[in-house]
Amino acid sequence: MANKNTPLKATRLLSLDAYRGLIMVTLAFSGFGIARTAALQLKENPESWFWSIMKFQTSHAEWVGGGYWDMIQPAFMFMVGLSMAYSYVKRQREGQSYRRMLGHAVSRSLILIFLGIFLTSHGPLTRWWMTNVLTQMGLGYTFLFLLWGRGVRVQSIAVGSILVFTWLLFVLYPNSGLDLAKGTPDLNVSPTWAQEHLEGIDPSWHKNANVAHAFDAWFLNLMPSSAPFAKEGSAQMAKPFVANGGGYHTLSFIPSLATMLLGLMCGELMRSKRSQEEKLKLLIIGGIGGILVGWLLGVTGICPVVKRIWTPSWALYSTGWCGLMLAGLYWIIDMRQYRRWAFPLIVVGMNSIAIYSMGMLLKSWVVGNLKRHLGDGIFELGGPMYVPMFQATLTGLVFWVICYWMYKQKLFVRI
Repeated sequence: MANKNTPLKATRLLSLDAYRGLIMVTLAFSGFGIARTAALQLKENPESWFWSIMKFQTSHAEWVGGGYWDMIQPAFMFMVGLSMAYSYVKRQREGQSYRRMLGHAVSRSLILIFLGIFLTSHGPLTRWWMTNVLTQMGLGYTFLFLLWGRGVRVQSIAVGSILVFTWLLFVLYPNSGLDLAKGTPDLNVSPTWAQEHLEGIDPSWHKNANVAHAFDAWFLNLMPSSAPFAKEGSAQMAKPFVANGGGYHTLSFIPSLATMLLGLMCGELMRSKRSQEEKLKLLIIGGIGGILVGWLLGVTGICPVVKRIWTPSWALYSTGWCGLMLAGLYWIIDMRQYRRWAFPLIVVGMNSIAIYSMGMLLKSWVVGNLKRHLGDGIFELGGPMYVPMFQATLTGLVFWVICYWMYKQKLFVRI
């Protein structure tokens, strides 16, 4: 629901608003169309190192590893924990009881789950898949709240327990893996893809052939409509769930809870009475440590770094990068007080739910209206090779202007 609040306070962690804004701008602007522009450029010049890097950084990794675009969802999860460290302390100071705050956490979980389902259900039937970032946050949010204020020792044990449990869940499942030479086309895994991306990967972590996929094959088929729909005559019919094309799974919320919990621990660090220099130092050490441990788990074969199934190594690796991104913004914005440049990000960061919803629901509508009112050639100003970039940027600017208007009116959408 919408609230009217003071737009900016001196005590506010502006680096968090800027970080949230950076992630939301990336999404709302569709990565500024760089991935599709890079694909067009590489067709003309396949050897271009510049466009190869741009494409890698703005596209999801096929399986192992990942660049900036794969850090979007971890950043969401990380910032949920970071924000909780501030929001519930505020509620506590306002006199709210623990029971009331728990009730809010439960209701927020449910709202996030159903909002995620709503925003990703394109077509006449509800799609009950729970791999969207909002549903993943919702599934873990109440558990995160139960660990709020429990201290570093308890929270650290919880992180370790979550990651070890996830690892055991995958490696002990007896029916994992697929034949790389044959693949499993019915599960969206071709032989060519399997041999290119799964060679040397332990079968426990194969795409759509692991314990998380087995869970979804059972769980999602309990729903009234879990998969894309098909027509039989004139009637719409729900197909049974067979596989997620990208290899994403509901159970990823378990290891991603560790990411949220590490974000909560960072938030409590930022709220502490430690000096700014000490906070920055700990963020950097923790970030580098997470990246190194996650990478080592991957290269030693213990656990591959795979975002799509949120392996324990990915949880550590990606959270390490999230910590370093926060450290950089904290040093620039909150320590050095260089803030003006971040204003466009803060405007969006303070209305992240609003711009996320606009981006999920209104992109096609905005594109159509821009063409209608400004002409079909509006996106061809830079030539045909740059149409994706102009289209994504102009569409995103429309959403930013709406957020700016909301900011000036002191209207902020909160859950």
